[in-house]
Amino acid sequence: MTGTVLVTGSTAGIGLTTAEMIAEAGHRVILHARDYERAEQVRSVLDVPVVVGDLASLAETQAVAEAVRSLGAIDAVVHNAGIYESGARTETVDGLERTFQVNVLAPYLLTALIPIPSRLIYLSSGMASEGEIVLDDLQRERRRWSATGAYQDSKLCEIALAQAMARRFPKSVVTAVCPGWVRTRMGGAGAPTDVRTGSATQVWLATSDDPAALRSGRFMRHMRELPAPAAATDLSIQDGLLETCTRLSGADLPNP
Repeated sequence: MTGTVLVTGSTAGIGLTTAEMIAEAGHRVILHARDYERAEQVRSVLDVPVVVGDLASLAETQAVAEAVRSLGAIDAVVHNAGIYESGARTETVDGLERTFQVNVLAPYLLTALIPIPSRLIYLSSGMASEGEIVLDDLQRERRRWSATGAYQDSKLCEIALAQAMARRFPKSVVTAVCPGWVRTRMGGAGAPTDVRTGSATQVWLATSDDPAALRSGRFMRHMRELPAPAAATDLSIQDGLLETCTRLSGADLPNP
């Protein structure tokens, strides 16, 4: 496939390397930056379109989707943007828990607002295996607060989100990816995986015509399929997660 790929959270780390590798392979790439300062910095690295908006804001996420739509047809989206924040529970301008909004609600909202591409990739983590999906407490309003727990929950939700999207949009190839423990600002210098290895699966899924890259509904790491955590494959949990995201974002998914 030669087409256009949007990579969210692509001003540094895995996101930027993913975008660079996609561009190196001859594909058009669209970057996403949280703010205009980061956008200007990344333009000095890659001379490609950059859409700007903080995914911790529903309004700015909607603006990102509008900017993407203005750039023409998108063939693949790599939902790479994600945060891990230590410390106390914090809420966004929308009154939502920050980790949940950026890591789960924002990719849902972008999926709802950007015409469904032929390929969707959602970045998860090996830490998802320790997460929980508590449908009536997704933002840890009642459960004991844990920044690590909130991150683990959000990454488990991303696998469930990908599984739900694979069911909802059978004409698209939808995959959740664990990039491994990667040497980035988030992963730290002691992580065992270099950033290009951590990006390679996403690049392959977004661009390759290899039949092995065109199987939907999988959870992968380093080009290999992994068993998805049981909670993420539970259809009632998937449907409940979509219902909550629809309610919180105010946006319905398009019809298949």
